[in-house]
Amino acid sequence: MENLKKSVIKIAYTRDHANLSLLQRSFIPFLYMASSLYNLALSLRHRFYLYGILRKHRLPVPVISVGNLTWGGNGKTPMVEFIALWLAASGISPLILNRGYAGGDEAKMLRRHLAGSSVKVGVGADRRATAAWFFNKYGYVEFQSSTMAEKYCLKQMGNLPKSEKIGAVILDDGMQHWSLHHDLEIVMFNGITFLGNGQLLPLGPLRETLAALKRADVAIIHHANLVSAQNIEDIVIRLQKIKDTLTVVFTEMCPAYFFEVTTINSKLSLETLSKNVVVCVSAIGSADAFVQTMQKIGAYHVDRLDFSDHHVFQDRDIALIKVKLEELEKKFASKPVVVVTEKDYDRDPMIFKCLHPYRVFALCSHLQITGSNGCSEDSFKKMLEMAVRVELSSLMRCIEQNHVQFFVFFDFVG
Repeated sequence: MENLKKSVIKIAYTRDHANLSLLQRSFIPFLYMASSLYNLALSLRHRFYLYGILRKHRLPVPVISVGNLTWGGNGKTPMVEFIALWLAASGISPLILNRGYAGGDEAKMLRRHLAGSSVKVGVGADRRATAAWFFNKYGYVEFQSSTMAEKYCLKQMGNLPKSEKIGAVILDDGMQHWSLHHDLEIVMFNGITFLGNGQLLPLGPLRETLAALKRADVAIIHHANLVSAQNIEDIVIRLQKIKDTLTVVFTEMCPAYFFEVTTINSKLSLETLSKNVVVCVSAIGSADAFVQTMQKIGAYHVDRLDFSDHHVFQDRDIALIKVKLEELEKKFASKPVVVVTEKDYDRDPMIFKCLHPYRVFALCSHLQITGSNGCSEDSFKKMLEMAVRVELSSLMRCIEQNHVQFFVFFDFVG
């Protein structure tokens, strides 16, 4: 199954089929049929929402969606964390809604990073129901209105401290979550792989056609520091041809420190592994970016073992990693070390301890907005602030016009 997943990913990011193996090329007709069926289902779902058969629901606070058009490795979760911390620092207590896919490694990492802040992390496939549970427990921000909706809102909040009241919702991986209204749509792209072969799943990496970009307010080009200036320019031109008013922002992951998986509270400098032989082990959407980052840090030699995104490591995987480590130890006459991502660590904090006597380190990085393309970190934050303010104002008007809907919704979930 793991080899099949790798073959599908290889096909999705290869434009010239001549570069594929005979076995991989044999998969293409089946993937094409599946992609056509997926496109049909996507079109039907879109029409159901367009004609009101399926309904969008508005939450009583602004909703910022952070999503993508392609699968994995686009930096959604680091961007969600970035926005959540900014909101919390601005005095707005945000609720992150995460669907908890594949064991919830992303939610675990967010909870660990955001512990002690006013940020709340809700996990569940039904994100409307998850949001309702948190609103009933913590309440949400008041609006300067005398409508029935506000009176009910105040009743729900009771005497909770202001910091506990939810002031905004962040949808992690929210672009295809159409049942909730989005007030700000942020779409993430991996600058290294971008759109792959440009086909819909599973033949390609696209979860929707590029026309969906018209719904977006902001496009983020992630790993921009690992992409040539010419490729960045080509990406921006292509995106703005679809929507010329689209704001394009560049981000990168900045490595900060390592911690050893046996002692998570330790912080080791990036120079710790500068003279070591390193094996990058990862099950993430963009392993290339992880490996390139380790090479830039300056390890003596960098090797890699890649698994499919969200892969849950088993004993057989540990045995495979040990074989690689023993080969490198024999070749370099030095005991190599394993480096994993935080997401891989949070998926199963115990499994990598089975690699003893080899040491295993997790690389901690943080998202940074680069100052290129005329959008600095400060201007991006101001744009977020303006969006939240505008949406709070429009949301208040919406609540005044539709207060019964909100009353019924919270009465039902309560």
